[in-house]
Amino acid sequence: MKQKKKGVYKTKIKRGDKVIFIAGREYNRFDSEGKRRPYVGEVIAVDPKRGKVKVEGAMMVKRHRKAIPQLNIEGGIIEEEAWVDISNVALVDPKTGKPTRVRIEVRDGQKVRVAVRSGAVIPEPKKS
Repeated sequence: MKQKKKGVYKTKIKRGDKVIFIAGREYNRFDSEGKRRPYVGEVIAVDPKRGKVKVEGAMMVKRHRKAIPQLNIEGGIIEEEAWVDISNVALVDPKTGKPTRVRIEVRDGQKVRVAVRSGAVIPEPKKS
């Protein structure tokens, strides 16, 4: 029997961050000019326990949903984002616009996320 993990799950990617695909299906996505470019998008959901993220407009899948009239839920075929493994995406460096790893440092008594590539502070995403 598989043991369930306990404790706090940490991830350096947060909802609202701008990420770029570094592997997977969206890595070789064609842009409007017909060139292959990794997809860049905003994180809309994070599941640190499973190590997954949802990126806006990436990994679109079709789900067949049955209508539930009592809850005013319409049925039909709904297109939505699928979960992506967190290892397939990397944060976008605020200076260079390229993928970067993240380091956590204490600056002016505050914990901040710092891009390893350029040393720039990654701003906290806006709370919505």
